Amino acid sequence: MSAEQRVLSERYRVDELIGRGGMASVYRGQDLTLGRQVAIKILKRELADDNAFRTRFRLEAQSASRMAHPAIVRVYDAGEDTETDADGTTHQVPYIVMELVEGTLLKDLVADGGVALPDAIRYVDGILEALEYSHRAGVVHRDIKPGNVMITAAGQIKVMDFGIARAVSDSSSTVAETTAIIGTAAYLSPEQAKGEPVDARADLYSAGIVLYELLTGRQPFRGESPVAVAYQHVSETPLPPSELVDTIPRSVDAVALRALAKDPFQRYQDAASFRQALDGTLDGHAPTKKQVGALASELYGANPRQAAETARSLRQLTSDTTMRRTQSGPPAAWIWAGVAVLAVVLISVLIWVMTSRPGSTVPQNSRIVEDVVDTSWDRASEKLIAQDLEPRRVDQSSDQVVQGNVIRTDPSAGSTVAVGQAITVYVSTGQQKSAMPNLVGMSSVQAETALKAVGLQLGAVTTRSDPDLAQGIVISADQTEGTQVPVGTRVNLTVASGKVALVNLVGYTVDAATRDLTSDALKLTPSVVQDPSCPANAGAPIVAGQSLPPGDVPVHSTVELRVCSGK
Repeated sequence: MSAEQRVLSERYRVDELIGRGGMASVYRGQDLTLGRQVAIKILKRELADDNAFRTRFRLEAQSASRMAHPAIVRVYDAGEDTETDADGTTHQVPYIVMELVEGTLLKDLVADGGVALPDAIRYVDGILEALEYSHRAGVVHRDIKPGNVMITAAGQIKVMDFGIARAVSDSSSTVAETTAIIGTAAYLSPEQAKGEPVDARADLYSAGIVLYELLTGRQPFRGESPVAVAYQHVSETPLPPSELVDTIPRSVDAVALRALAKDPFQRYQDAASFRQALDGTLDGHAPTKKQVGALASELYGANPRQAAETARSLRQLTSDTTMRRTQSGPPAAWIWAGVAVLAVVLISVLIWVMTSRPGSTVPQNSRIVEDVVDTSWDRASEKLIAQDLEPRRVDQSSDQVVQGNVIRTDPSAGSTVAVGQAITVYVSTGQQKSAMPNLVGMSSVQAETALKAVGLQLGAVTTRSDPDLAQGIVISADQTEGTQVPVGTRVNLTVASGKVALVNLVGYTVDAATRDLTSDALKLTPSVVQDPSCPANAGAPIVAGQSLPPGDVPVHSTVELRVCSGK
């Protein structure tokens, strides 16, 4: 059966091919149930034959389908169909159905030439806006790159393929395998390159690579193999963009270098901070070249031990034996000088420890506070009283120390104090909890305020159609009202989309269309309009047109049903 004739799951018609990637082909298609154009991504055969991958793929697509944001390509549906080969064997065809977006891929803009500085900042700001929303919803993209970013004719940024990279990386055991499926290794974060767990900050690193490429026309790290590039992501220092393009302000250098920090804790900690720093580059304030150099030293200081560990971990992650460094590393003299300085420091500290004998130098009228952390209050007070000190108890919540044990003291253990001095002993009352408030019926903004008031946080927000509720009204929460919930817990909400799915009613009898519109699932208001310009049906009146097109429509809408009444 040809692609033009194929209908997946008896609902999605597959039309012409519009794109092809490393793991899937994308077709223009038609949702025959809702009557709307869609994009259909069909996975390649080698991925479709992996049962574990298909399961992960479906779950991740379902997770991505819960996100609705102007900067994110919507995922409408995901499923599997069965295809029969010429020899009679059958195989599964996993697919996802997405919003059809007309525009230009960011990678094509980069390939056509350089991107002006204001445009580069605007494009990356759009990517970060999408990431800010997805990270709040608990979804990490894992494969941010120009090939996954679309720019519409109106200039709107659209990021696609949320969740798919996780399904791919979870089914791949090596750097070489993962990059072969997802694409280039040029945008992988150091954590991904080392096969470590990743969080939202991996997406911010990849966005930093995209910013660098838009500014300079090239990626910061290039090599002959994925492993060679992965090694550089973990160990090499990128050149500041202004050293490649002298018209780039140094304020942009500082932002790019911070985004590309090897240590996730030295990067921007969320997309909002990255966006704020990026917007701040336009205010005219720029650091000096010396300040940029100091920042690079802070973020990318040479660490021979880390480099050795990186090489070892990458060898364990791949069978590729062609790993080569494609940028020069720090001079060997610097490394040995650093080792020598470290050795001198260690020897000096050792001599100081051996020659310093605190017990013999403490005056008779002074005491050294004993370490009582994580002991019971009774035992801690006994020890301090035995030192002629006065323990004073202060209760404090803690999720790290069991109830009744000491969290810390003030002054802290090891401090020298006078005989009889009061020692504040902070004793754990256990983890602090709050009563879960009733959020049902609130707007999402009101619910977030109510959660903050009791020390809880808003987690992922999932939309669901409800014919009775306006957009954003809370339907349910994943924590039960009135239960004691640890302070800081993220509470996930299901809120109303404010819309219901209207089908194509043309061809229905008026009675059937009216039943469908007034059903409990829709609760819309039908209005029959006579049209004398076309001949009436001989039997029961038939719907010839409807005022609202098929698709999502606002709740409680009135739908006019046009019925031919002419002779």
